[in-house]
Amino acid sequence: MPSAKANASAKDIGQVSFKQISFFKRLWQQKQLALMSVPMFLYICLFNYSPLWGWITAFMDYKPAVPLFENEWVGLKNFEWLFSRTEFIGAIRNTFAMAAINLVFGFVFPILLALFLNEIKSLRFKRTVQTVTYLPHFLSWVIVVGLAQNILSSTGAVNQLILSLGLSKTPIFFLGEGRYFWWLVGGINVWKECGWNAIIYLAAMSAIDPALYEASEMDGAGRFKKMLHITLPGIRSTFMVLLIMNIGYLMEAGFEIQYLMGQNVVMDWSQTIDIFALKYGITKGQYSRAIAAGIFKSIVSIALMVSANITAKRLGEDTLL
Repeated sequence: MPSAKANASAKDIGQVSFKQISFFKRLWQQKQLALMSVPMFLYICLFNYSPLWGWITAFMDYKPAVPLFENEWVGLKNFEWLFSRTEFIGAIRNTFAMAAINLVFGFVFPILLALFLNEIKSLRFKRTVQTVTYLPHFLSWVIVVGLAQNILSSTGAVNQLILSLGLSKTPIFFLGEGRYFWWLVGGINVWKECGWNAIIYLAAMSAIDPALYEASEMDGAGRFKKMLHITLPGIRSTFMVLLIMNIGYLMEAGFEIQYLMGQNVVMDWSQTIDIFALKYGITKGQYSRAIAAGIFKSIVSIALMVSANITAKRLGEDTLL
């Protein structure tokens, strides 16, 4: 007679086979969705995963003219070089500072805009405001930066308004003083993306049961209390998922706006890790050090997203993983 251990093993094999069969059965039942996801899967494999083999050059003294595996292996020397450079430490500081400002502004203002639009009764006015606010999303960063430079220049509209109101006797050099740069990047990002990001919250608000609002009105709740006790809790799960995703992208403070607006006089405030990698990888030809900087950014991003996910799970909120 078979032993208990053999019976248990056979049972485990049967469970595994059942799980595998059920998975492929579900996959076949959803074959249309699976086929639709194939182009995106190939895109991710081609542009996100296949380039990862190049990470090995961060551990070499890489020279393009030399065959890949004939380059000298240097271990962690490129990473040691990075953290010995005050320029790279400054790039980390700038990246985190601008990313934090974008994270806060990118959540507060879209939610406020969505709450405002959700309370508008006139459908025509609501659609007009929504269209005007999300149209900047479709403008390229070159156009946006050009508009910002014209508006914020010494003779621009902002300085003319400040002078006319008597708030300053001389024009303020917004584009040439580093202390303004981080906040300008945050403000420009809000103007460009606020309306587009508000669409997600409006969609989440539309899923809230209208009976909750009717019941609150019967209890004497006004608009503010309905927003505070019904609308905001109703979009909490959407907010948490987006927050985790954005924390994962915290190291993506931006590239285009910093590169286009980062003049030499504000370089200490505008240079991010991406610009640092571009500078040393393309301009100076130090590819190994540039890739090492990119690896550092990717590892920190993964760590931040996992930490945010674990924290949200412990708090009982919706998570990604």
